[in-house]
Amino acid sequence: MAEGPIGLLGGTFDPIHIGHLRLAEEARETLGLAELRLIPAGEPPHRGTPRCPGEHRLAMVRRAVADNPQLTVDDSEVHSDGPSYTVLTLERLRARLGPARPLVLILGADAFEGLPLWHRWEELFTLAHIAVANRPGYAPHGRRWPSVLSPELDAACQGRRLSHPDQLSAAPAGGLLPFDMTPLAISATHIRELLAQGHSARYLLPAPVLDYIAAHSLYS
Repeated sequence: MAEGPIGLLGGTFDPIHIGHLRLAEEARETLGLAELRLIPAGEPPHRGTPRCPGEHRLAMVRRAVADNPQLTVDDSEVHSDGPSYTVLTLERLRARLGPARPLVLILGADAFEGLPLWHRWEELFTLAHIAVANRPGYAPHGRRWPSVLSPELDAACQGRRLSHPDQLSAAPAGGLLPFDMTPLAISATHIRELLAQGHSARYLLPAPVLDYIAAHSLYS
């Protein structure tokens, strides 16, 4: 495989849906990534316990990307003990891939703005680049950056802004690059509500995932 940047997209994926997959595909293409790894959280520290156990969520993610060789699945958080802190996941990947491989952490604008609440958040820049995706309901980055950031996050971002995806290959970590994505207002919460009420979630998530949910009576 080419030694280009590896993208990392974490989440509870409870369940994974078309919005997650479209973000992964657009990030891979827009940022020129050699590969994008989806990382289902085991025990997410910043939100409630997922409805489905990690093994089910991991199985759904694997089914969702089975037909796309450039989207892969990292099971390290599901199989690790303790909370799924992003900094620990990046440290594990650095130990495995070495210090030179560019890593790109994909975050939504809302998650990025809450970064100062994350465990050891300032160390993330020493381990990876961060690419911030415009999410539905947020204005394009050119009209909002960086006036809405907290003072501590704004200070941490100084001098890190990249102007082109090609710059991600020039260093293993430390850069910050915003990019826009197709707005798809699809949420896992809404999908769970539909399924719990016996309604169809067809076309909101991949058919193999929907089949898995039905086979294991999830979210009903």
